[in-house]
Amino acid sequence: MFISKIKVRQSLSLKVLLTNLLLTVLATSVIGVLVHDRVSSTVINEKIAISKNETANALYLAQGHFNIARFQNDEGLRKVVQDFITSSREDGSLSGRETVILSISKTAKDQNIYQTVPTLLVLDSIPDKFREQVRASDEILDKRIMVRYSDGKEFPGFLIGGKLNIPRSGSYEIYYLFKLDAQYRSISDITWILLLAGLLIVILIGLSTQFVIRQVVSPVREAAAVAEKFTQGDLTSRMSVSSDDELASLGRSFNEMAVSIQQQIYRLENLSHLQQRFVSDVSHELRTPLTTLRMAAEVIYQGKDNFDPNVARSSELLINQIDRFELLLSDLLEVSRFDAEAASLGVTSFDFADLVKKSIDYLHPSKSALFEISTSGEQMLVEADPRRVERILRNLITNAIDHGENKKIEVKVAQTDNEVAIGVRDFGLGFNQTDAAKLFDRFWRADPSRARTSGGTGLGLSIALEDTKLHQGQLLAWGAPEQGAHFVLTLPKYHGSSIKSFPIKLEPDDL
Repeated sequence: MFISKIKVRQSLSLKVLLTNLLLTVLATSVIGVLVHDRVSSTVINEKIAISKNETANALYLAQGHFNIARFQNDEGLRKVVQDFITSSREDGSLSGRETVILSISKTAKDQNIYQTVPTLLVLDSIPDKFREQVRASDEILDKRIMVRYSDGKEFPGFLIGGKLNIPRSGSYEIYYLFKLDAQYRSISDITWILLLAGLLIVILIGLSTQFVIRQVVSPVREAAAVAEKFTQGDLTSRMSVSSDDELASLGRSFNEMAVSIQQQIYRLENLSHLQQRFVSDVSHELRTPLTTLRMAAEVIYQGKDNFDPNVARSSELLINQIDRFELLLSDLLEVSRFDAEAASLGVTSFDFADLVKKSIDYLHPSKSALFEISTSGEQMLVEADPRRVERILRNLITNAIDHGENKKIEVKVAQTDNEVAIGVRDFGLGFNQTDAAKLFDRFWRADPSRARTSGGTGLGLSIALEDTKLHQGQLLAWGAPEQGAHFVLTLPKYHGSSIKSFPIKLEPDDL
C-alpha cells in the first residue's frame, strides 16, 4: 500500500488514469443502479397491471355468465361454475398462476361446494388483512407476496383478489396467485448485461484515457528527463519537436530556455574562473612585494627608539597594517583553494582540549582574563587536520573578542564517544535572525565601520565553515540582539566518520 501510494504521487499519468477510472466507475454505477431499478420496477409493475386488468375482465365475464345461469336449474348452474373453475385451473397451469376460491356468506346448505384451494399451496400465502380488504371492497385489489407451498418451496409473486356472487350459493372470494420467478430471471439477466456493459465502458474509457495521457504526458516526461540531464551537467540536451500543436510550442519554449540557461551558465563559469584566477594571481603576486615591505618595516621598527616619537608610532602602525595585509592575503589564498576544490586535510591525532587552550593563549594572551574555560580535564584525542582546526578556533575566538565588547567569554569543551565540541559564548551585541542567514557569507559584515576598526575582513567565518565541512563536522551559531552570540563547533573524533550527536547544545544554558 505504501509503495502504491508513492507510485501514484510520483506518476502524473497514473494519477490521472486512476482518477478518470474512479469517476467512470462512479458514473456507470449510478447510471446502472438507476437503469436497473427502472427496468425492474417496469417489468414487475407491467406484469401486475396486465394481470390485474385480465383478471378484472375475466371476473366480469364470469359474473355475467353466473347471472344468466341463475335462470337454469341447479345442475345447469353447477356446470357453469365448474366450467369456470376448470378453465381457470387450465389457464393457470399454462401461465403459472394459482386459483383460490373461498366462501364468504352462507345462504344455502351447499354453500361450500365451490370452495377450492390447490393441493400444495399454503393458504397462509394470502394474508388475512388482505382478505379483509377484498371482502370490504367491490374492486379488484393486488399485493406483493411470497407464494409458499407445503413442500417448502417459495417464490416471489403477487396476489390479485376479488369477489364473485354465485346464485343460490352465496358470495365467494377469488384469488389469483402469480409467481414472478420468470420476471426475476429476466431481471437477473438484465443485471449481468448491465454489469458487463459497465465493465466494458470502464475498460474502453481506461484505454482511451491512457492513449490521451501518453500523448500529453510524454512531452512532459521528456522535458523532465532533459531538465535532469541539465542538473547532471549535460547542457546540450534538448527536447525533440515534430509538430505544431501546443505541446510542440512548449517544447520549443523549453529549448529556447535551455539555450538561454546554457549561455548564462557558460558566462557565469567564465566569470567565476576569471575571479578565481584573479584572486589567486593577485594573492601570489602580492606575496613578493609584501615580503620586501615586511623586511623594510621590521628594520625600521627595530630602530624606532632612535626616531622621533611620531616616526616611531608610524613604524608601529606600519607593522600592524602589514600583519593585517598578510592575514587578508592568506585568507584570499585559502578561498581560492576552496573554489578550486584543491583543499586537502593533513590528518593527525592530537588533543583537542589542549589545542583550544593553546589557541586562546597564542592569539590573545593579553586578554586571557576575559575567558572562562570549562572542560572535563580529560584527554580528547581527535583525528583531524590540526592546522585547519586551529584556524577555526582562532576565527571563533577572534570573533568573540571583536564583538564581545570586553565582556567575559565562556568557552566550553565537551566530548562523547564519537564527537568533540567547543562552544564559544560572548555577551556582546549579538545578531538578529536577518543577519543569521548571512553570517557565514564571504565578505559580509553586520557593521562594516566597527569591523574595520577591529580588523575584520569578512572571510573568517566563511573559511571556518569550509574547514568544518572538510572534516564532516558542523558549525552552528545562535544569537540575539543585546544578548550576545554562541558558536558551537562539533567534529567527529575519527577521520571519515560523521556526526551522530551533539555534546553541546546550540542554545546557551544561561538563557
